[in-house]
Amino acid sequence: MHRTSKCRGMPLRGLYAITDGPRADLIDACAAVLRGGAVILQYRDKTTDHARRRAEASALANLCKRHAVAFIVNDDVALAADINADGVHLGEDDADIATARERLGEAAIIGVSCYDSIDRARELAGAGVDYLAFGAFFPSPTKPHARRATVELLGAATTLGVPLVAIGGITADNAPNLIAAGADFVAAISAVFGAPDPACAANRFAKLFVTRG
Repeated sequence: MHRTSKCRGMPLRGLYAITDGPRADLIDACAAVLRGGAVILQYRDKTTDHARRRAEASALANLCKRHAVAFIVNDDVALAADINADGVHLGEDDADIATARERLGEAAIIGVSCYDSIDRARELAGAGVDYLAFGAFFPSPTKPHARRATVELLGAATTLGVPLVAIGGITADNAPNLIAAGADFVAAISAVFGAPDPACAANRFAKLFVTRG
């Protein structure tokens, strides 16, 4: 059974694609991933080039609107508000949920990283978040030292009534077990943006959800 979010723009399940930082072909790569079937796109850029980040985030927000795909900004509530993103993703050292909700509004998608902690997930589910992200489930090229989550953790989190995102080293080959365990979304960075054909890579993920029934 799919868990639901109060946000109108939150899809039910699918590929959650996350960008991989500065790259010259960012917009084209994201367009390819959206054509391939991603249902959420997160802009993740940890640099301090504010002008470039705003320009890219604005362009991606418009791109996602044309594709009817939810657009999320990583960490930066102010940027998300500035470019009218659909929501924000917050880690443990970022803004608190109440501050993000006040700034972005009740309809915004607010997701949080829970890493390997069911206790953190339970607390944040009670705070009104729209999805809970767990991981890394596998060795991650993006975060090689990330805490490791288990498939059993996903099963336990299904009782919280909030959509679940699995992240960390996920490929189209290892994603099915996570989906079967309860992941509503699988997040991918390298597996799509590092692929020779990002559209094809995204489509492999998308098909996992089409055939799930």
